Amino acid sequence: MISRHVLIPGVPDEVVRGLHRLQSELGLPAGFPPAVLAQAEALRADPPSFEGHRDRTDIEFLTIDPASSRDLDQALHIVRDGDGYTVHYAIADVAAWVEPGSPIADEAWKRGQTMYAPGAKVSLHPPALSEDAASLLADGRPRPAMLWTHRLDAAGTLVGSTLERAMVLNRAKLSYADVAAQLAAPDPSETAVLLREVGTLRVALEVERGGINLNLPDQEIVPENGTWRLEFRSMLDVEEWNAQVSLMTGIAAAHMMVDGKVGILRTLPPAEKSAVAKLRRVAASLDVDWPTDLPYPDFVRSLDPTEPKELAVIVQCTSLFRGAGYLAFHDGLPEADLGHAAVASVYAHATAPLRRLVDRFVLETCHSLSTGAPVPGWVIEALDGLPSVMQETGQKASAYERGVINLAEALVLQCRIGQVFDAVVIDVNPRNGSGTFQITEFAIEARITGTDPAVVGKRVRVRLDGVDLVEGNVTFSIESASDESAR
Repeated sequence: MISRHVLIPGVPDEVVRGLHRLQSELGLPAGFPPAVLAQAEALRADPPSFEGHRDRTDIEFLTIDPASSRDLDQALHIVRDGDGYTVHYAIADVAAWVEPGSPIADEAWKRGQTMYAPGAKVSLHPPALSEDAASLLADGRPRPAMLWTHRLDAAGTLVGSTLERAMVLNRAKLSYADVAAQLAAPDPSETAVLLREVGTLRVALEVERGGINLNLPDQEIVPENGTWRLEFRSMLDVEEWNAQVSLMTGIAAAHMMVDGKVGILRTLPPAEKSAVAKLRRVAASLDVDWPTDLPYPDFVRSLDPTEPKELAVIVQCTSLFRGAGYLAFHDGLPEADLGHAAVASVYAHATAPLRRLVDRFVLETCHSLSTGAPVPGWVIEALDGLPSVMQETGQKASAYERGVINLAEALVLQCRIGQVFDAVVIDVNPRNGSGTFQITEFAIEARITGTDPAVVGKRVRVRLDGVDLVEGNVTFSIESASDESAR
């Protein structure tokens, strides 16, 4: 995490003060306690023996992550298996490093998950562990992992999964762009080719079971020449295929825990009929065609975020996905909806233990169930408290991300007060006239008051009236609105 005394190169002091303000308001820690740092350094210098981990360094794993990432949770290897596939998916074995009740374990419980910002990341674990010793780096050193072995049939359907502790070796750290370039080359790697095959099959299965993936473009902060700029970025095909392997693992973990009647699930209730009916009204008001016989998952998937009217509908789709939470159980299955409506299956967070607390407990539970061993007492004791920890820290992570984006928007616009921009209104609250619009030129998504709901999905001209770099506030007013829907 950023020190209270270190500036981000090129970023104005006001923005650094804004980051400190945001961290203070959210109650985020300013650094790791000395005992936690000392334990992490000791583990890096003198790792545990990792007895009981099977040697699987013969498998040619690779990782696929953003180019700048160092906290690498997952490594992948895929081979053909008859007319189907075998997917080896190695997940960093954080429990092999972190003893229950240790300083690192106690601090991770307080933090819940990593919170991201350029130059100001608030990590779940000390970097000596999460970005070095326990990370699945391609540095020639074997690492302990929880190794999933998934067997898929020719249609990509999961027919069996096992989980074991193993020592693995990452042969290559690839970015999404690296894999895309491999696939465009005359001789792509076998894993890249098979990832495309398996990922495409898993997407088809997701559609078949009624899963939903909102195709909203991400507002992404890009460090550049010591400062920040913003981009709207849609997911690459490679990212979707990679995400499908993680999703498949979370589904396998959830089924394993449900069958074993112990564990913790990520849940999301089905969309309420009233929310779907409201979405239909929004689509009709924007002249976005929604055939009466088309189920809403298929309709959502068909929307194109590059079309302003359809983007406005996608934004409204977020109302269908409210009520996400965690459900823990260890004395039989609870009488509750165990499913995740967007995944259209039971589902668990199981693939990012370096960055998310709950995954370590899910993996340990699944390992016990897969091997027939009793679930450790420290896992059982933690299950009841995990949902509230993850819910609270998840809300903080979302607030931190939004707050940092606000600071980035203010930074991008600081010298443009008084200028007028073309924008598209994507949402308006009819009760108070608070609206949201996008300025594609700068990848800005900002709010404006006194907005007429009739301009949703239309082009407007907005004037920048003020910028506050410390608070991360930008103030706009509407100059004019088009009589026609944006195209």
